[in-house]
Amino acid sequence: MRRLLGWMVPALLFVSTAASAGAIDRYAQFVSSAQSGRAVFEQKVYDRNNRMTQDARGTFAFQRPGRFRWAYEKPYAQLIVGDGTRVWIYDEDLKQVTVKRVSQALTSTPAALLAGNNDALRSFKLTEQGERDGLEWLEAVPKDREGGFDRIRIGFGASGPQTMELSDSFGQRTVLKLSGLERNTKVDPSLFRFTPPKDADVIGDTK
Repeated sequence: MRRLLGWMVPALLFVSTAASAGAIDRYAQFVSSAQSGRAVFEQKVYDRNNRMTQDARGTFAFQRPGRFRWAYEKPYAQLIVGDGTRVWIYDEDLKQVTVKRVSQALTSTPAALLAGNNDALRSFKLTEQGERDGLEWLEAVPKDREGGFDRIRIGFGASGPQTMELSDSFGQRTVLKLSGLERNTKVDPSLFRFTPPKDADVIGDTK
């Protein structure tokens, strides 16, 4: 599956917090207060020499616990759906579906972390990273180092999470930004259900 989209599913949603709250406190408030939402996103990937290699855009929706939909529209279509039990990654061009249980996908799918519940905290070591670029940063390091990323950083502004940076073992860095967030809005439950197309190859845990 193409590296651009198949690993990912990140979700950054805004939550109002006191300006004095630390990044870990802001994350905890986000998990407890944002029960549903939707937004548009921009995702850029940089190589180890800081050259941009990928530029993608799309939409995101979530509903706790563990249900999310991450839909890439450009440069090509790909859909990632978490139904609360499994994560489904569908590449339309390749006609391929990859399936993982949510518990197995936690360290490689940031959306499973941010659209889940407090249980997700046990899969990451969280540390405060101070201020940079006008944002207050939190770092999440997966306890299971077999996941897709070595570390995930979330930058918080006055209104909540604004930027997400993900670093992998190949020296690549992925930067995500969200806009147009609607928090605690009504979301159609059908968005979080996925049935593989009949002509698609299905790989992974479907039982």
